[in-house]
Amino acid sequence: MKKSLVTLTLAGLSILIVESASAQTSATQNVTLTVNTVYKISTSGNPSSMIVTTGTAGTDALSSVSDNSTTYSITQNYGNTVKLTANLDAALSAGYALQLNMASSKGTSAGTVDISNATSGSAVNVVTAVNRGADAGQMITYTFSALASAGMLSSTNKTVTFTLTN
Repeated sequence: MKKSLVTLTLAGLSILIVESASAQTSATQNVTLTVNTVYKISTSGNPSSMIVTTGTAGTDALSSVSDNSTTYSITQNYGNTVKLTANLDAALSAGYALQLNMASSKGTSAGTVDISNATSGSAVNVVTAVNRGADAGQMITYTFSALASAGMLSSTNKTVTFTLTN
């Protein structure tokens, strides 16, 4: 009887060893990856107050003032057809002008553009053909001018909206 017991125990050990040797040593999974369209823009802050204080005697155009203390950064992965537009929350009155120039290393700057009458329905292109990638720390230059014939302008705030669009 002892002999059968030993045989059964050895047979049981053989089965365990065989099962252990046939276990899988690897497994697989399917992973779905997606990158959605990304349009991101930020600015470094607000420009300083722009105050016209002088002009030349006998000339209606007063001396303009400029500010280039702010920058913008963009990231986009859509394609080469992306552009950057700008508009004001409300148009300026006649005789006052706000111009904007935005540098770019990823697109084509439109140069100095007048945004005085550009509102949400009539935004103007400021940078076109923006390539995929990032454009960081690009200079924004504002120029404000006025005609003496337009009179004084009380301190007013204008909101400039920049939009990345295709």
